[in-house]
Amino acid sequence: MRRIGLALLAFFGVAFVAAAIAIPSWLVPQLRVVPLDLDITSVATTVPADNSAGERFPAVIFNRCSVSAKKAEVLDAHLTQQRRSVIVDPSDKRRATVQSAQTVLIDRTRDAAGNETEPTVEAAGAERTCKDGLLTATIDRVSLNRTTSVPDGAVSKLQLEAAPEGVPVDSVSVDLGQRKGFQYKFGFDVQKQAYYYYDLNTRQDAPAEFVGEEDIHGVKTYHFVSKVPEQDLSELENPQGEAALGTMLTMPASWWGITGKGIKPTTPITMHRFAAATRHVWVEPETGTIVNGREDQHQYFRSPDQSEATPQPVRDFRMDALKATFQWSDETISNQADKADHYKGLLKLGGFWLPLILGILGALMIIAWALIVWRGSRNTRDDDPGNGGGGNGDDGGPFGPDADNSPTRIVDTPEAAAPTSVIDTGEPASDTGARPADPWERPTEQIPRVAPQSAGDEFGPVSRPADDSAAQTYRHRSVPPPGE
Repeated sequence: MRRIGLALLAFFGVAFVAAAIAIPSWLVPQLRVVPLDLDITSVATTVPADNSAGERFPAVIFNRCSVSAKKAEVLDAHLTQQRRSVIVDPSDKRRATVQSAQTVLIDRTRDAAGNETEPTVEAAGAERTCKDGLLTATIDRVSLNRTTSVPDGAVSKLQLEAAPEGVPVDSVSVDLGQRKGFQYKFGFDVQKQAYYYYDLNTRQDAPAEFVGEEDIHGVKTYHFVSKVPEQDLSELENPQGEAALGTMLTMPASWWGITGKGIKPTTPITMHRFAAATRHVWVEPETGTIVNGREDQHQYFRSPDQSEATPQPVRDFRMDALKATFQWSDETISNQADKADHYKGLLKLGGFWLPLILGILGALMIIAWALIVWRGSRNTRDDDPGNGGGGNGDDGGPFGPDADNSPTRIVDTPEAAAPTSVIDTGEPASDTGARPADPWERPTEQIPRVAPQSAGDEFGPVSRPADDSAAQTYRHRSVPPPGE
């Protein structure tokens, strides 16, 4: 069992140290990718451009029903933008395809006379009218390199219409071509520099400039601002290869409200719908998670012909189709900050804490194993007789370095100063025991040699030494000294 324990101690010690070395180079790269369980839901509502509170109608939209009226009309409105982004096929260890469904809903409107309306939204598949509360709806699909978060071009489509049952999604989608910019998340290790950001409304990449740092819910973020150039939306084709509905509108000058020299009320004037935007994003730099977002959207009708041949009143004309500042809700910001903090924690765990803990544990196990082995080998050398090891007892035993291996000597008692003779009494050592055959098996009696008194005299009683526990008394006849 001791050997098994030592083997396990050494095995796990080496394994922990190896894991501490391997984890930063293997596990961390696995974490520094677009997750295949990505699921981002963001909700943004319209707010005043100066972020002031209390305004119930901070946005402006074109009244679609006014197309059949005598004059064009714009409405004050409150809008909500909803977006959910998830991972769909094709996705694998190198690629992640993001599907992002986005809607803009009209919560309430107010006309010039002060009349307020709260439009309703018809069920999916139902016929929609100009009074419907759904303003826009799109589904974006884009494939990303999981390591860099940059679009790889495999999938880049925008679905503009609902696909009827049995109709392929591609038939109601447009190909957006190769994109360069980030969109739903940035890459890892974001720097304080400009990056491309893709604007879906105008279908173009625009630089996002770094403008500063900001702490949001305890998370450090980098603030980027992207100014999207003006784009004629009528140039962006729909799935049928035509200008999308509502991007080109030809109406009489009186309907537009344009007057001036040489302009008759009935003169048809064609206006195109243009769009521009300023987008703010706050990005957690280590993971590329977008923590907060704000979009200043501006879409308007104006004449595409700005040449001298166009009357000045027509060239100067502008009518808002959508003017709104969409700000992420507090709940969305809090959720995104938590996700960023979670991703950061995973990276720090895999890149620092886990290797540190495993490295320390592994080193301690190896040191403990080495100490146990060293002490065991030292004890073995001390117990080995060939190495001068001891036997039983603290003095090294009978074979230790202090042992005297010479023949046993008989040490005279203090009373035996004179030479002594060993006399065998020839009698049993006790009344019950038989005399041993081997003299080494019982004590040998030693008595001092004395001079004889006279022939025939007898010795008096002779006692055994005091240290003999079985004292006996013997009588002997005198024995002539040797040589007489």
